[in-house]
Amino acid sequence: MSKTSFKTTVEWRLIPWHKLERRVYKLQKRIYRASQRGDIKAVRRLQKTLMKSWSARALSVRRVTQDNQGKKTAGVDGVKSLTPVQRLRLIGELKLDTKVSPTRRVWIPKPGTEEKRPLGIPTMKDRALQALVLLALEPEWEARFEPNSYGFRTGRSCNDAIAAIYTAINQKAKFVLDADISKCFDCINQEALLRKLNTFPTLRRQVRAWLKAGVMDSKQLFPTSEGVPQGGVVSPLLANIALHGMEYRIKELFPKKSYCRNGKTHTVATPDLIRYADDFVILHEDITVVTRCREVISEWLKSMSLELKPSKTKIVHTLNPYELEKPGFDFLGFNIRQYPVGKHHSGTNARGQLLGFKTIITPSKIQRSIHQDQIASVIDAHKSAPQAALIKRLNPMIRGWANYS
Repeated sequence: MSKTSFKTTVEWRLIPWHKLERRVYKLQKRIYRASQRGDIKAVRRLQKTLMKSWSARALSVRRVTQDNQGKKTAGVDGVKSLTPVQRLRLIGELKLDTKVSPTRRVWIPKPGTEEKRPLGIPTMKDRALQALVLLALEPEWEARFEPNSYGFRTGRSCNDAIAAIYTAINQKAKFVLDADISKCFDCINQEALLRKLNTFPTLRRQVRAWLKAGVMDSKQLFPTSEGVPQGGVVSPLLANIALHGMEYRIKELFPKKSYCRNGKTHTVATPDLIRYADDFVILHEDITVVTRCREVISEWLKSMSLELKPSKTKIVHTLNPYELEKPGFDFLGFNIRQYPVGKHHSGTNARGQLLGFKTIITPSKIQRSIHQDQIASVIDAHKSAPQAALIKRLNPMIRGWANYS
């Protein structure tokens, strides 16, 4: 190793990352607050300041070259990793530029099925630039996103979405629209998304360039005239922006109402729409409201060139059979259902009255089967290995499953 490269390596390792994170976080907090109060000029000014910041660019490079799980995955340029010298050079090269490389398509299997889904892997430079853009755009949209949107958001998880469903049905059995959006990431209308993004022209052109970059599969270039490439750093945020507004539309159509009957005040609650990325459910005690919600959402999705998948969209009830459907539904790997019980096991409402049922959430049958198959395959692969090696391999899998479930 030459003296120069050794010096650069030490220079990279000695970067005060905590200081950089604090600086960037302060800027992001200012963007968030400006977005909350509707000061668009301040948002745009602060976003430009953040993207010019050396601290933000350094953190973006570090994220895609060291922190991310797919840091060793190459794009179309074949670059899998960067040396400290190359990382420092890349920090200086990061700027908004419409000259982007196409993504490299890789196929990964879907858990529990024989199907595969495509991922578009950008080049290392494009990933770093996307990480920088994400730092600027995320706080603006976090201030605007709906309260029951949980997918790909900082500080929110699948378990938070399940907890929101439990809160919605714990006191009352409800009908559920269990919906599935057909090919969500692949069919999003790019022009509608860019209009919704509504950012300053330079950044808008950059996002458009990424959306239109094309995809390379087996040395053949395919155009991308619609959809958001799965695999990009900024793609989950763009998908969330595309689907933003569903919950507000439902609340606008069915606002909370109160009326008086026989001297008592009755409240008609608004439907609960809980969304995790492109998976969502709508819950309400009235079947006509849920049916109407399905029509409204189908119409709303057309503005983004999306539609519900009829074969996977159904209406069920949490406690009783409805038409040909069994009680309960699966969501994010969990089965959510209510069971009739006696007075000793029944929950109570806010007035202390017995409900006559109990809400139970367990891992879904499909997820249990996938987990058992994974355990079995590890045991089969370690038949001749020492017992300690098998235990060491199994423990993280079992611990992860237990923590999630």
